[in-house]
Amino acid sequence: MGEPDLDGALRAAAAAPRLLVTLDFDGVLAPIVSEPSAARPLPASARAVDELAQLPGTTVALVSGRGLADLAAVSGFGAPIRMVGSHGGEFSDDADGSLLDADQQELKNELTAALRDLVDRTAGEGSGVALEHKPAGVAVHVRNADPDVGARVLDAVRAGPAGWPGVNPTEGKAVIDLAVVEVTKGSAIDVLREQVGADVVLFAGDDVTDETGFARLRTGDVGIKVGDGETAARHRVADPQEMAAVLDRLVELRRSR
Repeated sequence: MGEPDLDGALRAAAAAPRLLVTLDFDGVLAPIVSEPSAARPLPASARAVDELAQLPGTTVALVSGRGLADLAAVSGFGAPIRMVGSHGGEFSDDADGSLLDADQQELKNELTAALRDLVDRTAGEGSGVALEHKPAGVAVHVRNADPDVGARVLDAVRAGPAGWPGVNPTEGKAVIDLAVVEVTKGSAIDVLREQVGADVVLFAGDDVTDETGFARLRTGDVGIKVGDGETAARHRVADPQEMAAVLDRLVELRRSR
C-alpha cells in the first residue's frame, strides 16, 4: 500500500477531529477507460468511500473535471458524499444552479462553434476526437484518436480558442479543457476546507489538473499522486487498485481512533 511513510501519514490524518477526504474520480477511484461514460469506481473504492462518509467527523468529496451531473451519473454516489464538478465550477450543495452569466454563456456558445469547426478542419469525421460539453465550457478529448491527429488537434486548440480572452485552458492526459470561468481544484479544496472546518485534508489525484489541489495542501495534510508523472504530492501509489487499499486502510484507522 504505497511507501511506508504513507501509512504514518494516514494514521495522523485518521486522528484528526475533522477530516476532509477529497478525491479525483477518473484514474483514482475509477480506472481510465476509452469511453468516459463507461467509467465506474472500483467496488473496493466505492465501498471504502461509502464507509468513510458515514464516520463521525469525516467529510468525503469528489473533485473532478467532469460536469456535476456526469460525475453523479458515473460515480453512483449521493449524499452525504459531496461532489464538485467542472474543476471546481460546480458544487453539489449549491442552491444556485446558474454557473455562467449572460456574457460567459455567449462566449461558451462561440467557443463550442469554433471547436466544432476546428475539429472538422484538422481531424475530420470518425477521427476519434470528441468534444465534451460541460457547464463551464468544452473539453477536447483525443484519447481515441491517432496520436498524430490528436497532437495536431491539440496544437490547433492551443494556437486558437485556448488563447481567447476569457477562456481558461486546463490540460490533462489526452485532453484540453476550455472553461469560460476561472476555476481550479485547488480553489475548490480551499472552499471545502473552510465549509467543513477541516483540521486535515487528504487529496488524491492522478492528472496534471490535480496539481493545483496538491499545491493548496498544508502541513499535516496528505497528498497522494496516483500513477506516474511529476507531482507536488508527497506520497504516491501505482494505480486505482492501490488507492482502494489506501482508502480501506483509512477506514480501518478512522474507526479505531
